[in-house]
Amino acid sequence: MNRPNNKQNDFLKLQGQTNPFPYLIDVDRAEGSWIIDTSGKRYLDMIAGVAVNNIGHNHPKVVEAVKSQVDRHMHVMVYGEFVQDAQLNFAKKLTSLLPDSLNAVYTVNSGTEANEAALKLAKRVTRRTELVSFRGSYHGSTHGSLSVSGNETKKEAFRPLLPDVRFLTFNAVDQLDQITEKTAGVIIETVQGDAGVRIPSKDFLLALRKRCSEVGAQLIFDEIQCGMGRTGKLFAFEHFGVVPDILTLGKALGGGMPIGALVSSRENLHQFTFNPMLGHITTFGGHPVVCAAGHACLEVMDAEIDFKEVERLGALLESLLENEPEIKEIRRIGMMFAFDMESFERVEKVVKKCLKKGLISFWFLSHPYSFRLSPPLNISEEEIREAARIISEAIGETKE
Repeated sequence: MNRPNNKQNDFLKLQGQTNPFPYLIDVDRAEGSWIIDTSGKRYLDMIAGVAVNNIGHNHPKVVEAVKSQVDRHMHVMVYGEFVQDAQLNFAKKLTSLLPDSLNAVYTVNSGTEANEAALKLAKRVTRRTELVSFRGSYHGSTHGSLSVSGNETKKEAFRPLLPDVRFLTFNAVDQLDQITEKTAGVIIETVQGDAGVRIPSKDFLLALRKRCSEVGAQLIFDEIQCGMGRTGKLFAFEHFGVVPDILTLGKALGGGMPIGALVSSRENLHQFTFNPMLGHITTFGGHPVVCAAGHACLEVMDAEIDFKEVERLGALLESLLENEPEIKEIRRIGMMFAFDMESFERVEKVVKKCLKKGLISFWFLSHPYSFRLSPPLNISEEEIREAARIISEAIGETKE
């Protein structure tokens, strides 16, 4: 990597950092599948802001919706007190795309906030305390979300976390009897993302649904990363024929704007209104500009994204890279990819070389031997082939 310039040094000094080696791309603008830096260099964005820009950067319908809402009003009152068209239109559209039992929306600012609210809702509905999650899971970095995430290395420095949390093995049907009448909620990524794209069996999710129903535990599907078309269906649970009691969404839901959503039944969400009143509150959740963007994004997903084409192009990219001798395994569903290599060192070299050659890939927090791809769902076949070419070159050019 080149030595940081003055602007990059200011960035490193003045903004809180998450890792010692950020990419430091100096972004000027973004459009479609591309990010352009201030020098004019173009980067093919095969990460989409980590599964956020599923309809590409700066989709014109989202931009138009944002501009139109800004002209009307921005924040006017804390969530839930005023009737606002942007919030209502967003909720109507989202629930129209979901099963009948998921018929009410609580809009928040991020995915991890949606998970925090989901954990509270499960406890409120059941009057129980135990939470069950799965090894390898990632549900966010706030205390509650971190408590039900499976990466012990990331958690150790922040203990004590939430008590009464039990972890089971993902995809292990024989462990589901550990979900009992003491369990308030079971939270699971419908497809595990940070663990390296781990796809459950249909039998496992059916058995999980059955067990939760038997003991009265709330089943929470975290589709913050794997939802919104990422897996080749609008919602990942559609692959498995299983409907949760609570659904959490975020990332791609806002079309590039920050948003999270807790979706459940009206009866469940009503529990937040009494014993105690204001059982869950947010100031900026449901911000009208963000909800306008979310509504526009849902309209685009519903009308413009061809999920058969998402699957076709995902399979094409897999086929173009599957014979690379240094790629040990590819795990994919839709356009959600993990590519296993021999070591973190090999992954790091390939990711850095891709960046130098004008392609953005990334790694996983909890699976360092893999690099990840999550491109925009409306990427073109030409761009898919260009991505495969650059990745193949990067692997070849970094081989020792």
